[in-house]
Amino acid sequence: MSSVREQLALFFRNPVLLSCIFSWLSAQFIKTLIKLFSGKVHSVGELLELLFWRTGSMPSSHSALVATLCTNVGFRSGINSDVFMLSLVFFMVTIRDAVGVRRANGIQARVLNTLGKKLVEKGIIDFVPVKEVQGHTPAEVAIGCLLGFFIGLGFCLLK
Repeated sequence: MSSVREQLALFFRNPVLLSCIFSWLSAQFIKTLIKLFSGKVHSVGELLELLFWRTGSMPSSHSALVATLCTNVGFRSGINSDVFMLSLVFFMVTIRDAVGVRRANGIQARVLNTLGKKLVEKGIIDFVPVKEVQGHTPAEVAIGCLLGFFIGLGFCLLK
């Protein structure tokens, strides 16, 4: 029986995990470069936030990650396996959330904040703005999926 240390070492060398991390970081890096070259980054803090955390924009890092996961599982376990079906359903839920639910919530929050600001200016109410969670456009999700698929494919073929 292997030790906990050996199990952790195997966990952190798992090619599926590594490809998913690489995919997410690649999408975040591309997103950061796009924002940087378009002049939308105004501080080092904002640059770091974009690089490691911020959601929304091109390409979708969530889409890239789940596409990589699905591609890896399909290659390793077969597309008829239960674990591939699980990863495919997870992929579909994530994509639906990115393009539908989160996008709609972000649009709704933006409208509420605009309305709240106007009401504050007229002295009608005190208003604390709500967080505007950014979802994705279909193009941002599609590019994220393609990026994730090709990264997953690359990791599968290089094993």
